[in-house]
Amino acid sequence: MSKLSGKVAIVTGASKGIGAAIAKSLAANGASVIVNYASSKEGADKVVSAITAAGGKAIAVKGDVSKSAEAKSIVEAAIKTYGRLDVLVNNAGIYDVKPLEEITEEHYHKIFNINVLGLLLVSQAAAKHLTQGGSIVNIGSLVSRITPPGLAVYNATKGAVDAITGTLSKELGPKGIRVNTVNPGMVETEGAHSAGFIGSDFENWAVSTTPLGRIGQPHDIASVVTFLASDDAGWLSGQQIFASGGSM
Repeated sequence: MSKLSGKVAIVTGASKGIGAAIAKSLAANGASVIVNYASSKEGADKVVSAITAAGGKAIAVKGDVSKSAEAKSIVEAAIKTYGRLDVLVNNAGIYDVKPLEEITEEHYHKIFNINVLGLLLVSQAAAKHLTQGGSIVNIGSLVSRITPPGLAVYNATKGAVDAITGTLSKELGPKGIRVNTVNPGMVETEGAHSAGFIGSDFENWAVSTTPLGRIGQPHDIASVVTFLASDDAGWLSGQQIFASGGSM
């Protein structure tokens, strides 16, 4: 029997990159998956098609996690479609490289609204339906540990994710709900390509500081998330798992 058989999962920001890989991995392990997207219906539909073609179950659900009503609607879609909720993966996130002198209020609020407020709003809505054995997996980042320059606001959001994970693990633990964070190092995604990180000096630096000698791939992160979502990780909560090839 697949380790997530009979479970229902939501993955926010799952139309591409790490989120898409997580959705596919959860489905491959038996979960019925809500593939959330904010703008790319085409991308989300491709993820759903890949899952169903492989024999899995998934639907695409549009919703901006930073808006309370839409965050609730994402969760409600899971309950309406599959009748329950067991796993929430808070993957939706954005980043923008700006040095201190270029930071604006708009830049700050845009990134915090998605990366932090969005995580809180979807978790708040999901917690009403998660029961004993439920799992919330937040996607943080290695940047909360290494704090690279030019990313003060983004780094701050991922530090907040780490702190929120610890708090929610204590709040939801008495209900039997586990909360953990996966903190990836550099991963080759569409976003990393469009930001110019791939093939750059930054990638070369990332590889040189990673004991396993390469940057990550989306499936590297997805497999860790799938483990944390499953009962195999039943004694893990409040943890920060650095999925970074040994880079710390």
